[in-house]
Amino acid sequence: MDTANQQRILGYFIEEAKEHLQTLEKGILQLSTSAQDAEMVNEMFRAAHSVKGGAAMLGYSSIQKTAHRLEDAFKLLKESSINVDDKLEALFLNGYDYLQDLVERLENSTEFSDEDAIGILEQAESNFVILQEYLQKLNTGSSVTETAEPSVDIAEQVKETLKQMLQLFKQEASTENRQKLQQLCLGLGKLAPQEQNWQNLIEAAQKALINTRYPYNTIAQIVIKELKIAGDRLHLGQIEQIVPSKNLQQLANTATASSASQVMLPTEPKAAAITLLKTFNRQQLAQIIQLVSSKMQS
Repeated sequence: MDTANQQRILGYFIEEAKEHLQTLEKGILQLSTSAQDAEMVNEMFRAAHSVKGGAAMLGYSSIQKTAHRLEDAFKLLKESSINVDDKLEALFLNGYDYLQDLVERLENSTEFSDEDAIGILEQAESNFVILQEYLQKLNTGSSVTETAEPSVDIAEQVKETLKQMLQLFKQEASTENRQKLQQLCLGLGKLAPQEQNWQNLIEAAQKALINTRYPYNTIAQIVIKELKIAGDRLHLGQIEQIVPSKNLQQLANTATASSASQVMLPTEPKAAAITLLKTFNRQQLAQIIQLVSSKMQS
């Protein structure tokens, strides 16, 4: 087969895979409802199966194996009566995220190979082992002991905060609403102040929120999804896997470059001080203090 035909077939596979990924994402993000709908579970099962088959045909075993693991999980889900909880939803979402990452890498690099995906496969396999064991426990009705009780509260707080953020994103992209969104991000940061990976992601989300170069709706989709995935991983204790995606980092970096003169400060004094410390160096802070002091005296 010549190179042109190979590229054409690869393009078809990537387009179909992205459609199947949309099906998976839609079903997993509302898994507690989807799991009660036999046809929806079948759709997710078929989506994973199709990606697996296409990847096998093209020789991308990393994508094939990841899709196969998801397919196995959906098979158990559709053959059993399982009550979906936050942990199960998070594990499925992590599995989807690994598959999406692999497909995106294939789309963005003509040099993609399975060797490039070894690290992702190792992390994915760890997640799928936990997912399979948890599904079996839920299926047999075994009591599942949570190792870290506080994480339950964290999961609930993240979910509640994301609901508030969604409501703000539905409103206009005003400076006030962006400030409120940043304040909610600061609140999320306080859930795990000692976890640097979590703090790095929260900081990237805060910077992304002041980005005016991209549509507000685009920022909303990326930030909400990113915080949801990271919150689930925090809940599961998978701290090392909390890393800003390329899309979120892009929003954060371009916001830093384009909005240096438009820093949005929270209205709460302590939070405002933290934002200033993160944004400006010592010399700049001294100038700010001097300017504020002179304005107050005038």
